[in-house]
Amino acid sequence: MYYMCIGLHIIMLFFFFQAEDGIRDFCLSRGLGDVYKRQVQGWKKVNDAVHKKNGHIFLQIWHGGRAVHPANVGGKPGLAPSPIAIRTQVFTVQGIKPHMTPKEMTEEEIKQMIQDFRKGAENAMKAGFDGLELHGANGYIVDSFLRDHTNRRQDQWGGSVENRTRFCLEVVDQLVSVFGPNRVGVKVTPNGRYNDMFDSNPLKTYTYLAQQLSKKNIAYLHCAENDEDYISWVPNNFISGKKQMVSVAKDLRPHFKNTLVDNLGYGIVSADEAIQEGIADAISFGRAFMSNPDFVERIQNGWPLTEVDLSTSYLGGAKGYSDYPTYQQSLQQQQTKSHQY
Repeated sequence: MYYMCIGLHIIMLFFFFQAEDGIRDFCLSRGLGDVYKRQVQGWKKVNDAVHKKNGHIFLQIWHGGRAVHPANVGGKPGLAPSPIAIRTQVFTVQGIKPHMTPKEMTEEEIKQMIQDFRKGAENAMKAGFDGLELHGANGYIVDSFLRDHTNRRQDQWGGSVENRTRFCLEVVDQLVSVFGPNRVGVKVTPNGRYNDMFDSNPLKTYTYLAQQLSKKNIAYLHCAENDEDYISWVPNNFISGKKQMVSVAKDLRPHFKNTLVDNLGYGIVSADEAIQEGIADAISFGRAFMSNPDFVERIQNGWPLTEVDLSTSYLGGAKGYSDYPTYQQSLQQQQTKSHQY
């Protein structure tokens, strides 16, 4: 599917690999050897196919942090700035299980993970990716350092906004040292609740982060609006994210000088309006691309979109990912059926 959607000049690849040490990312490895060499070789084939169709492909690089379940990584706990468990359940190789309390990272582990991100960037470069998006959203490792619900440390990595953003900014420095600032972006969900996340003052936290990222001159900042209408469980002991930041993009736009991308809750008309009004420079779509491999062509021609079947998501295999027909294929299928009657 990675080059079926080539009408979208740039493809963002959301990918992770679970390893025995709890690492949940592409090639973030300190010694798993041959499996990662094969990963690099395999993804180089995919990237070459994208490039042959004049496309570009960015890797979203991340670590699962406290969202990693021991059952999926050889019994080892997830890692986090503070030992606070997610109050939901998760898919594991042993079935659905409650999240476990993560291990609080030591200073040495934090510094090692920052270097692991650099190693991941180096391997992504070898595999032929055109750039990186640091996943700083949705409760994974970077996000858990940023927000004060999950980061309750009292050292240089926690407490103040400056300290809580330190991990993210140091990881960005490592990614930039490999790819350059014009090929690195960061995704954030300041008022999102997925994975039981919360910050007491997201406007303050993410205004500072956006300002620092702007100084680093990275390519783009990718925001996502509040997700409470899209997730199955919302923590009821937190104030609604919508009350904290009505529009993430509007709030952060003045503080980030380069491209600002917004996501979540947009239709085609509202996306165009947001760009025209200067709320964002671009709007990203996820689900619509899953179910419409010819998404760009449909928009250009005013063709209807196919709704995504979320019951097939995250189950593995081709169903629900690479088996959706294009608009023209759908017409052909309908014509074939009509001839059968």
